Amino acid sequence: MPLAHFRIDEGPHTMDGLRLIARDGNKQVEAFMSRKVMDVWAESVEHLGGRQSLFRDQYNALGRLNLPALQRIVRAKYERGAAFNRQHPFVEVLFSDISESGETLDLSELVREALPPAFHRLS
Repeated sequence: MPLAHFRIDEGPHTMDGLRLIARDGNKQVEAFMSRKVMDVWAESVEHLGGRQSLFRDQYNALGRLNLPALQRIVRAKYERGAAFNRQHPFVEVLFSDISESGETLDLSELVREALPPAFHRLS
């Protein structure tokens, strides 16, 4: 049975990244994309050069906006099974999974707060 009923877990949790919950029949499946993976994916689209990490509200908003793409990525990795996903049924989405999928990230609603000068990297 394919994964269905995807949702972003916006409740309190201790994971530093985007947590998705889906269903495989009556079984709950958790998928996770670390903040670092989200940062790299966003940076690959923005081409800003200066790395600014996403905050929880930002990556959750990106998750909601890009849920169909995330569903396809998670579903494809989950369906490959335990032989290709050592943490099966938990799905950790890596940047390589995103690259291989060819999915693009819609950043049209991403709002980046300006960082104070003390937070900018010096070259």
